[in-house]
Amino acid sequence: MKYPTRFVAFAPALLTIALHLAPLPVLGGGFSLFEQGARAMGMAGAFVAQADDPSALFYNVGGLAFLEEREIAVGLTLVNSFDEEFVGLPPVPGSAATGRLNSLAEPIPHFYWVQPTSRNWNFGLAVNSPFGLKTDWRDPDTFPGRFINTEASMLTIDVVPNIGFRLTERTGIGFGAIIRLSELEFNRRLPIPDPQTFMLVEVGEARLQSDLDEGFGWQVGLLQKTNESFSWGLTYRSTVTVDYAGDARFSQISTGNPMFDGLVATMIPFDQDLGIKTEIEFPDSATLGVALALSPTVLAEVDVNWTGWSSFDTLAISFVDAPVFNIVRPENWEDIYTYRIGARFTRPSGDEWRVGIAIDESPQPTAVVSPLLPDADRNTYAVGWGRRYDNRRRLDVALNYLDFDERVNDVSLDGFNGKYSQTGWVLNVTLGL
Repeated sequence: MKYPTRFVAFAPALLTIALHLAPLPVLGGGFSLFEQGARAMGMAGAFVAQADDPSALFYNVGGLAFLEEREIAVGLTLVNSFDEEFVGLPPVPGSAATGRLNSLAEPIPHFYWVQPTSRNWNFGLAVNSPFGLKTDWRDPDTFPGRFINTEASMLTIDVVPNIGFRLTERTGIGFGAIIRLSELEFNRRLPIPDPQTFMLVEVGEARLQSDLDEGFGWQVGLLQKTNESFSWGLTYRSTVTVDYAGDARFSQISTGNPMFDGLVATMIPFDQDLGIKTEIEFPDSATLGVALALSPTVLAEVDVNWTGWSSFDTLAISFVDAPVFNIVRPENWEDIYTYRIGARFTRPSGDEWRVGIAIDESPQPTAVVSPLLPDADRNTYAVGWGRRYDNRRRLDVALNYLDFDERVNDVSLDGFNGKYSQTGWVLNVTLGL
C-alpha cells in the first residue's frame, strides 16, 4: 500500500499534535500528603496550635522550641485507594468507555529527631514525603485513556534540619531548611492518525523516567501559648522548584501493517534514550490554627490552610535533542483553602482519643482533569488513639477515610470527557522512642 505524499509530508506534525494530547505527572490537592504524624492525623491535621510532639517539625516548627527532652519518632503512613472508576462521556470517548485504577497500598515513612541544645535553643531533623502521585490503570492494552496515561508516579523525600528558639516562656519560633529530592515516571501509549481511516492507531509506548533531582526551600513557624487554655500557631512553607532531567524511550508496537509500521519507524526514534527536562514548582503554603482547652481533659482545634497552587500555570516538557516532541501545556491551577477541625479526649487511664474532619478543595480546573490526575474536592473523616508510656516512649495510631466528590469533565482540554469517582483510606502509626 502506498501512502499519500501529503501524509508523509505532514506525518511529523501529526505526531506532534498527538503527543500534545497528553500531559506529564503533576500534583493535585488530593496528592499533597498532609498525613505526617499519627497524633495530628487523628485530628484531621488540626495540629498547628498544639505542635507538642516531634511531628511539630512538619506541622509547626515553632513548637520545636517547647520540646524539652531528646525525642525520636518513627512512623509509617499507608495510603490505600480503591473504587477508582472512570466512565466516559460523549462525544469522546462515549459512555461505553470505562476503566478502573488498580488499588494502591503505598507505604510512606516519616522520621523526626529532636535534640535540645540549651535552655532556649533546640535542634530538630525531619525526613518525610509531603507530596506524592501514583496512578496505575488496569488493562493498559485496552484502557480508553491509554494515549494520555497508563501509569504515572512521583516520589518526593524531604530532609529538613530545623532550629527552634523560645522567645519567652510562652512564645516559640522555628526555622527549617528544606532539601527536597524527587523523581518522576510516566508511561503511556503513542497514537498516530491512520492515513486511510484518520482514526488514531496505537504505534508505540512512551516511558519517561527522571533522575533523582533536588530542590531547596525553607519553612518558619510561630507558636504562642497565650494561657493554660488557649494557644495559636502560624506556619509558612516556601515554594520548592525542582529541575528534572532524565530520559524518554519509545518502543514500537506493531499495527499489523508492515508498510505503515516502517513509515512510523522513520518518524519516531524508537529504542533510543532521549534526554528530557522539565520543572515543577511545588506550591508554598500557610496555616493558621487556634486551640482551646474546653476542660482539663478535652481540647479542640480549628486550622485554616492555604496552598498556592496558582504557581502551576503551565507544564513544559523539553526533549533536549528532539525538540519536535516538546510540550507546552496550560494548567491554570488555583490557590485553595483546606479547613480542619479536631478534638482530643484524655481518659483517666492515660489513653488519648481523637476525632476530626477536614474539608479539602481541589486546585485542578475541570478542563484539565484526565486519566493522569482525576483530582476532586474531598472530605476527610479522622479517628485516632494514643498513649504516652514515659517522657519518650509513646504509640499513636490514626485512621482517615477520604470521601472524594465525583468529578465530571465534559469540557476536556484533552478531548477526553468522563466522570471520575474514588475513595480511600489512610492508616498512620507513629512510635516515639
